[in-house]
Amino acid sequence: MINLQQQTQLTDRFGRVVNYLRVSITDRCDFRCVYCMAENMTFLPRRQILSLEEIQFVCQAFTELGVGKIRITGGEPLVRQGAVGLLQALGRLPLRELVLTSNGSHLAQMAADIKAAGVKRINISLDTLDPAKFKALTRTGDIEQVLAGINAARHAGFERLKINAVILKGRNHDEVCDLLQFAVDRGLDISFIEEMPLGRIDGRSRSENFYPGSQIREDLQRRFKLTALPEAGSGGPSVYYQVDGGHSRVGFISPHSSNFCGSCNRVRLTPEGRLLLCLGNEDAVDLKAVIRAHPGDMHRLKQTIVNAMQFKPEKHEFDIHEQPVILRHMSATGG
Repeated sequence: MINLQQQTQLTDRFGRVVNYLRVSITDRCDFRCVYCMAENMTFLPRRQILSLEEIQFVCQAFTELGVGKIRITGGEPLVRQGAVGLLQALGRLPLRELVLTSNGSHLAQMAADIKAAGVKRINISLDTLDPAKFKALTRTGDIEQVLAGINAARHAGFERLKINAVILKGRNHDEVCDLLQFAVDRGLDISFIEEMPLGRIDGRSRSENFYPGSQIREDLQRRFKLTALPEAGSGGPSVYYQVDGGHSRVGFISPHSSNFCGSCNRVRLTPEGRLLLCLGNEDAVDLKAVIRAHPGDMHRLKQTIVNAMQFKPEKHEFDIHEQPVILRHMSATGG
């Protein structure tokens, strides 16, 4: 057992400092995106997921262990009742950054309250600008709702807003330049993401839909001048470029074609309280069991977290050409 009193930061056995926690507060979503979940999903019953108070308790433990950045995700986090109240509570923690990932469907109504809660940045999912394609990719979504949410977030005055676009060959790969232009015109950042092979999907082949980040960058450079940005040292998965003539940055998250595990600085808390130590592995520790067996015992919770770092794997082993080894969907993992 590692001595908790000697811990000023969370460090895994490979010497990587973990200072970033992603918290999925629900596996539910009002969309059914084809790369994220099955069309007919069975969601977790309420009794199995952490209460908002339990989530706040876990986040406090992580901040006391040196974590300075927390991202709230889902599913779609804003469909959970009390989400803004949780953000307000987390905004009072000694964080460097409180950030949010959303599908944008509720931002038109909630953006101002989210900003007032202390959220600095939002990532908003938008994979296409075509209403028919948007409906096909999300199965249930309305693009006008999301565009209104993006506009509301822009007017709310967040430090930065970023579009996340998952690119699938034959579905939306021909829109990458239009998506970047959309971001540039509005002063937004954008990240293009290779599909993660999490959970079984119906009706298509991931390998046939795979479109590598290198090809996306090549497509963009026919229309835009991109200048590589120096490493920011954040340990994030994106490789960023500045778009010439504007403030927008474009990132590429390429888990298949460009492994980013060597600088991984993050862990994930799932809705049911499992601490996932790697996106692409099942290594996890049940924090819910600890906090429900020992309510209010911060020392025990922190010791469990510190010990868990020794089980964080070196890297993921994604293979787009094989059936997924990880059977949980992205919606149950935290985006």
